Amino acid sequence: MEDHPKDPYKNHGDSRDTPARQKLVYLREALLRLHKTLLDMERRAFEKDHGKISAGGLFRLVVDDPQFSWLHNISEFVVRIDEALANDEGVTNTDAHVAVSLARKIFAPSETGDSFQKKYFDAIQQDPAVVMEHAELAKLFNNEPPDPEPDASE
Repeated sequence: MEDHPKDPYKNHGDSRDTPARQKLVYLREALLRLHKTLLDMERRAFEKDHGKISAGGLFRLVVDDPQFSWLHNISEFVVRIDEALANDEGVTNTDAHVAVSLARKIFAPSETGDSFQKKYFDAIQQDPAVVMEHAELAKLFNNEPPDPEPDASE
């Protein structure tokens, strides 16, 4: 008898693992790795200026410090994926496509984009580990069909 139900945020290895669900789990895992890599990068930069910080100190910084606030976008995105994965109704193809399409727009590094995209662009320039994590996301993005172009007559 299993004491704990399977983690709703992982694939189960059974019929519940539809391609749409697998895609969301993969996106979630890629975003968590990216978040950790970016957090490590910001921690190193912070410690360079302010000295070593404890795990508890890091937690407070992540929640309250402006240097870390741009990472909240990733946390919030993962929470939304978690909600979809925990939904008893399952993940539809539309759910997965919308999530990947939105991630593709958010995680588009750009010197001229929104504040997150600019910070993300800078992070990719600074840290090869961020480049590697972004490459994993790009694989998922490249496997997802693009959104249809809006009809010019509308």
